[in-house]
Amino acid sequence: MGMLCAVSFNRYGRLFYFDPGDLRPQVGDRVLVPTDDGPEVAECVWAAQWVSDDTEGFPRLVAMAADDDLRRDELLRKRKAEAKVAAKKLIREHELPMKVVAVDHVLDSAGGQGARTTIYFTAPHRVDFRSLVRDLGATLHCRVELRQLSARDSARVQGGIGSCGRDLCCATFLNDFEPVTIRMAKDQDLPLNPLRISGACGRLMCCLKYEHPLYQQFQATAPAIGARVSTPEGDGRVVGHSVPRDSVIVRMDADGSRCSCSRASVCGPRQAYEEHHG
Repeated sequence: MGMLCAVSFNRYGRLFYFDPGDLRPQVGDRVLVPTDDGPEVAECVWAAQWVSDDTEGFPRLVAMAADDDLRRDELLRKRKAEAKVAAKKLIREHELPMKVVAVDHVLDSAGGQGARTTIYFTAPHRVDFRSLVRDLGATLHCRVELRQLSARDSARVQGGIGSCGRDLCCATFLNDFEPVTIRMAKDQDLPLNPLRISGACGRLMCCLKYEHPLYQQFQATAPAIGARVSTPEGDGRVVGHSVPRDSVIVRMDADGSRCSCSRASVCGPRQAYEEHHG
């Protein structure tokens, strides 16, 4: 058991969890968090509180952000905005099929590494951007790197709202993209309409995988559609499944009416158990 707080580098962006240590940041406070390029300013969006999980592996906050840190962060954001405008302008001049998604900038460090700008983009195919990198370096007066993102990584970086009305999972809490297949949509009896089962990235929605194990377990133990079963209301034939309710729809032999029965009440092993033990 320990304390955790959540921070974000951008408003409504992805959340990162840290051990506050001796600090007690409140919502809206600016804090310094450790990154590969040194401490950076982030905003606390979830105040430090006790949690039941083990917090030993979480990184620890560096300190509360001071005025110098805030000025440095403001300069960093200004450099990012300038680099994004320059990149879009030069892409149009070079007539390249590229779309700038995000920009990252690292200021001059004490180790003498020098400033560096990384531009993330999407493109329908591989792009020869060597001349673009040279022009960007001359314009921004720093080392420039260009990195092409996949459709899913682009959605993660840009963020957005999904069809459920909530922030995209990939932009908030998903760490890795797990494989999602059309079979998962079929198992859940979803319409195979790309507009209904695709996310903002144009790929299959990641949330199709969340409930898939539940559907697999249900299908492995529930009687198939068309199977004859005995229910507390009488004998009948299974005509439908309701996985969220863990039940099956049965058409009764007596009068043709339909009733919803729990999976356990029509499951063969459960019936055999009740007959054996009374």
